Amino acid sequence: MGLKPDNWIKRMALEHRMIEPFEEAQVRDGVISFGTSSYGYDIRVADEFKIFTNIYSAVVDPKRFDPRSMVDFKGEVCVIPPNSFALARTVEYFRIPANVLTICLGKSTYARCGIIVNVTPFEPEWEGYVTLEISNTTPLPAKIYSNEGIAQVLFFEGDAPCDVTYAQKKGKYQGQQTIVLPKL
Repeated sequence: MGLKPDNWIKRMALEHRMIEPFEEAQVRDGVISFGTSSYGYDIRVADEFKIFTNIYSAVVDPKRFDPRSMVDFKGEVCVIPPNSFALARTVEYFRIPANVLTICLGKSTYARCGIIVNVTPFEPEWEGYVTLEISNTTPLPAKIYSNEGIAQVLFFEGDAPCDVTYAQKKGKYQGQQTIVLPKL
């Protein structure tokens, strides 16, 4: 399994619709960068967020997640409260080939501000908008800029397709169209 360079990413995006919309070069002018990088693709955060709140004193339980523990927000700048957390989604829609696995890491611009972005791997034949987990680890409110870069996806191509893809096992997060809360 090997890390894939920018020319492979461009070819897969343009010929196989792996990333839509796709930015061939890295965009930087006055924004947190996004687009194709040397060995990955810098994804953007859309303008839809779900921010944790304690209004209803809900307990966070991954087996019985209470949607009242979050409030919806839509806008160009999302402010995450101190020591809090938000869910968001990518601008880009992904279609991962059967012999590819991705790993996604937060961008250094946000990491240096105490903002941690967590994304689970995109498994072979998974597709959808990516749900982003954004943590503000600071004691201060933190701004997240919609339609700008938030994390980098690295693509690893296997020597052969895996035995059972995400689509074949009918994964519960297949085809996500919006921010998806935890499912059991």
